[in-house]
Amino acid sequence: MPVSFQRVYLESAGYFMPGEPIPNDRMDAYIAPLNRMSERIKRRILAENGILTRHYAIDAEGVTQHTNAQLAAGAIRDCLQRGGAELSRVSLLASGSSGGDTLMPGFANMIQGELAAQPMETHSVHGICAAGVSAIQTAAQGIELGAHRSAMAVASEMPSRLFKRSRFAARGYETDFDSHFLRWMLSDGAGALLLSDGSPALAGAPGLRLKLKWVHQRAFSGDYPVCMQLGLTEDRARGHLDFGSWAEAEAAGALSLRQDIRLLPHLFDIGIHEYAGLVRDGWVDPKRVDHFLCHYSSEKFIPVVEDLMNKADLSIPRERWWSNLAWRGNTGAASILVMLAEFLHTKTLKPGEQIFCYVPESGRFMAAYMLLEVEATDAAPVTMAAPRAAAVPDDDFVIAPPHDPAAAPEGLGSLLTELAAIWHDYRSRVWRTPLIRQIRERRFALPDYLNWMEQWVPQVREGSKWMREGAASLSGPYQMLASLIDVHAGEEQNDFNILFSDYKKAGGTVAQIDDLRRNPGGEALNAYLHGLAATRDPIGLLGAIYIIEGTGQRIVPALLPLIKASVKLPPDAFRFLEYHGHNDENHLNRWLAAVEMVMAVEGQARAARQIIDTARHTAALYLMQFQHITERMPHEPPGRPKANTAAEGGGFL
Repeated sequence: MPVSFQRVYLESAGYFMPGEPIPNDRMDAYIAPLNRMSERIKRRILAENGILTRHYAIDAEGVTQHTNAQLAAGAIRDCLQRGGAELSRVSLLASGSSGGDTLMPGFANMIQGELAAQPMETHSVHGICAAGVSAIQTAAQGIELGAHRSAMAVASEMPSRLFKRSRFAARGYETDFDSHFLRWMLSDGAGALLLSDGSPALAGAPGLRLKLKWVHQRAFSGDYPVCMQLGLTEDRARGHLDFGSWAEAEAAGALSLRQDIRLLPHLFDIGIHEYAGLVRDGWVDPKRVDHFLCHYSSEKFIPVVEDLMNKADLSIPRERWWSNLAWRGNTGAASILVMLAEFLHTKTLKPGEQIFCYVPESGRFMAAYMLLEVEATDAAPVTMAAPRAAAVPDDDFVIAPPHDPAAAPEGLGSLLTELAAIWHDYRSRVWRTPLIRQIRERRFALPDYLNWMEQWVPQVREGSKWMREGAASLSGPYQMLASLIDVHAGEEQNDFNILFSDYKKAGGTVAQIDDLRRNPGGEALNAYLHGLAATRDPIGLLGAIYIIEGTGQRIVPALLPLIKASVKLPPDAFRFLEYHGHNDENHLNRWLAAVEMVMAVEGQARAARQIIDTARHTAALYLMQFQHITERMPHEPPGRPKANTAAEGGGFL
């Protein structure tokens, strides 16, 4: 949930760009080619990123002209000068950067020292692109809580020192593409914002003030591998401190800045889904956004972001976008502050206008957002009521939603976008359950597999039963849907027997299916689905099928190679998992047809709400089932009367 602010205003903004602008044809004087591949890579990268000039804090000889702390101090001085403010007013300094000039102490303390500033509270945020937003949030929270009247947020980057040709001598001037291409992407610079309470006027904009309405940040580092890093070898197996010396670390490539560009499309995917959640929960209205400041590292990604927003029906018209990437370059954590500062210096604002900022961070996947609104100084301050709190939304594997909202049939885009948000939260939580962690960390053994199967078989057994109950509860207008569900249930009614056979081939010792027990999560899920199926026209069950079939078609195929690697069994011991990995794609297509039938009968709004609510409840209960899997369930003692299983069936549950 975003952090909402009622009393935080942006008083002034400044930036500092070292040296003169360096055009593309003069880059080699600062970032010298490494080998014959360099020129080709440089041409490709510059053709895509759209950067025409940038700034470096080193000279053509590679000698540092400004330290990173000096860049930050320069931005702070510019910010104060533009606002006619004194440094003595500032009692909190928050900095954001991927790295200062020293490994310790903290960067904010080094900036304070560079400024010879009075004693104050300091916070150093270490990160990558979103670190600047984190610094802004830290400063704003200090004001909102009443601990400070004025606070300074600053972000500064100086990657040029890492790109000097001499840095690659230990490797014979050879390096991998992931570190090679960044030399033509990143550059130096700093930005600063002075935040205050008391509704101050915005510097350079008489009669106006600029309110920070909220900041929202969410990291997905538990779901994805490292994308951009400094300090690990190319294979991420060793850190720079694990070597005997700095020279050894450098020779092994552990001191080279890298970005795995193959992962970047997923960064924008999670960012847009998070944005969709902000819209859904009332934090931002795309129609009210007058200015969209998006930190993209390359102009190549503009159509990617724009296309995702368009297909989710959440677009912001291109003419409202603003960026200075072309002439300021990509300055990492400083980019959004430099962008916002230059925007405010060059644009004429009007009361009521909103400025929406979006910063994706590739480090280990993070998304940050800010919303600011222009007010007239003679207007009464507006108190923002926070929207109703939504459920907390949100890998080495990237798990896509069962249906891509970008490919939605006409009229289903909004529904699939909201379902995708539920899916991303669900798969993210599933990925951190004890069972999945065992599998991912290669701690999954045969007893664990058998225990999972023992709890899963009785759950799968119920699948076609609640589907048939639901079909029987559908009234006349839904008879086509009832027939479709009956076909689906019929195809899956023997799934539990396939799974039980796999269990026996793997060495399972429980002889009778009736002796197996669902875990507490499975019991809760089973009760919920049977209860819903017994109600009149339970079309919400399509939301349950979305989660259940999606698990089989998306999550299981990602886990299966790891399970096979950990549990040495013959191929025919995995028939159920293999079957669902392939066949549930057909089931998902059938699901889409069923949704279109329901929409035609019920009306889009009401049908969509039932499907979404059921999907959310099913995801929570299925997650509970995953969480209990590692517990050992008791088996039914011998001699218990056996249930009639003739009509029992499957369903991936």
